Amino acid sequence: FTLLDSLQKRLTFLSQLAGKIDRWFALVHRRAEQAGADPALRERFDFAVSRAVAGLPALCEYCLPLVRVGGAMVALKGPDCGEEVRAAAHAVEVLGGGGVREIAYRLADGSGRTLVVIEKRSRTPPKYPRQRVKLTENPL
Repeated sequence: FTLLDSLQKRLTFLSQLAGKIDRWFALVHRRAEQAGADPALRERFDFAVSRAVAGLPALCEYCLPLVRVGGAMVALKGPDCGEEVRAAAHAVEVLGGGGVREIAYRLADGSGRTLVVIEKRSRTPPKYPRQRVKLTENPL
């Protein structure tokens, strides 16, 4: 596993946790859009999994550049994310994704959640991901 986070504090915690559970993780201290532009990390991963980071169009731009063709990104979303999925259709297409699936499930407390799984079908164009300001102010 490679764990990516922009905050060193979280990576320090995850490193300590990995030691306690006797597992090894590669830790990368970088913003996702920087990692997606780095040739050493770009399109190298089977999966990119994220939780409540951003709206799905922006999240696609953060994650899909990191996923190899044939892999997938998985976004943890709330129970009613259908509109968000529809709003991300253009971003998915532009960034090389496709085959979007929504997998609904319930937590132990009865609250609903959805996994949005997006297959990576083609390479992401080199101009993506854009810088964070452009990405958030003008999502695909």
